[in-house]
Amino acid sequence: MGNREDLLAGARRCLEEKGYSRTTVRDIATAAQVSMAAIGYHFGSREALLNQALFAAMDDWAAGSGRLTGEGDTPAERYGDTWDRKIRDFLDMRWLWIANIEAFVHAQSSPELLAILAEGQRRSRRMVAAHLAGVSEEAVTEEDVRALGSVHLALLSGVMVQALTDPGQAPTGAELTQGLRRMAELLAEPAPTDG
Repeated sequence: MGNREDLLAGARRCLEEKGYSRTTVRDIATAAQVSMAAIGYHFGSREALLNQALFAAMDDWAAGSGRLTGEGDTPAERYGDTWDRKIRDFLDMRWLWIANIEAFVHAQSSPELLAILAEGQRRSRRMVAAHLAGVSEEAVTEEDVRALGSVHLALLSGVMVQALTDPGQAPTGAELTQGLRRMAELLAEPAPTDG
């Protein structure tokens, strides 16, 4: 490998071992066995290198387990099983999800990173909405992108935080499915009338 590839591999190891916030230029250079100056030459900054390493790890995840579709006889069973797999994935790849949270926090003071993360959310909303609606990304409606996609991403973030914080109390796929059903029932009930 060349210095650039060595740096990406070293940055990924650092993300796995130390996380986004605690990784220093020296840590990456040591892990990659290259000079600290190589980071600036190839990537411009520690943040740019860590971002590329994190995005590459996310792409690897998405190409593998990230796109798993649950198994079951009904849509509800498949949806619940998908969540069970995601929750296991949050725990198995804890470092990746914590690094994502740390990058989000860092992005609040980095307009460039914030723009990249926002674009990733837009793409994810469309992909998820299309998957849930059973249509292609080109055919999914903007209404479904904004509604289905946004709700699923909100659930994903919330469930991820619950699983990372208190794994024993994180909801199961069946509980999430039941909770969504109950929410739909409550939203469908007519508003109480006065009098």
